[in-house]
Amino acid sequence: MPAKVVVIGSLNMDLVTRAPRLPRGGETLIGKSFATIPGGKGANQAVAAARLGAQVSMVGCVGNDAYGEQLRGALLVEGIDCQAVRVVEDSSGVALIVVDDNSQNAIVIVAGANGALTAEVLDSVDAVLQSADVIICQLEVPDATVGHALKRGRELGKIVILNPAPASHALPADWYACVDYLIPNESEAAVLSGLAVDSLETAEAAAAHLIAAGAGKVIVTLGAQGLMFANGASFEHFPAPRVKAVDTTAAGDTFVGGFAAALASGKSEVDAIRFGQVAAALSVTRSGAQPSIPTLLEVQAFKS
Repeated sequence: MPAKVVVIGSLNMDLVTRAPRLPRGGETLIGKSFATIPGGKGANQAVAAARLGAQVSMVGCVGNDAYGEQLRGALLVEGIDCQAVRVVEDSSGVALIVVDDNSQNAIVIVAGANGALTAEVLDSVDAVLQSADVIICQLEVPDATVGHALKRGRELGKIVILNPAPASHALPADWYACVDYLIPNESEAAVLSGLAVDSLETAEAAAAHLIAAGAGKVIVTLGAQGLMFANGASFEHFPAPRVKAVDTTAAGDTFVGGFAAALASGKSEVDAIRFGQVAAALSVTRSGAQPSIPTLLEVQAFKS
């Protein structure tokens, strides 16, 4: 059987428009296109892990609306176990996304049903968590739920990954000891560490700060600059594979899902990092969130 990855997190419908550039405050731009695409950091990471070789279960909530049906259906198509995806009396989560001609994006999220994912819901599906090899969390569901999931993952002796996105404030101090791999991007690392992160040197400093806070290991993703890996004893820079970017939406989610799938399958940390990087690189060559995530065969066939 493939290694089991359990993702605890958000399911959002992405409402995506492309425009020449991102709008300034008070400005109205004429967009080029519009699409509704299944997304949400949790669901994206679940799809990535599934396409990249893992057996995946999703834990989350959707609304009793058309978006909820579509979001759950998109996961089922990928072979993802959705027994722990609850339908609640609310609207499904949405993300409003603008992508510019330089492939950069700006995103506004409305949590909706994602706010109904409580610690009590997690307790009711504890058997799903017990079945995991790797548990992944993000920050698009209530903080209390994330903290509960991290602590339960530690109690169960699972590999616990936290992608602290979106990060708007420092993490609770007692979370760090529950996390085996903390995976922020540069802006998230800056928020968590209180340090500016705009170079390899400052990424290393931020990673050191987060290790000192108690995280097991830290991977700071840096877009086209690759990533900085810290294990408490040393730091290593991994350059990014070279590709032509079209849309960076879900690149970070693809890395997290791919890294988790590879790690759960028994790959070394270094090989899992490189595997996740190739998957993320392929994802930015395509538009959209889940539609951009590559398959295991595509990653295996990649040549930079």
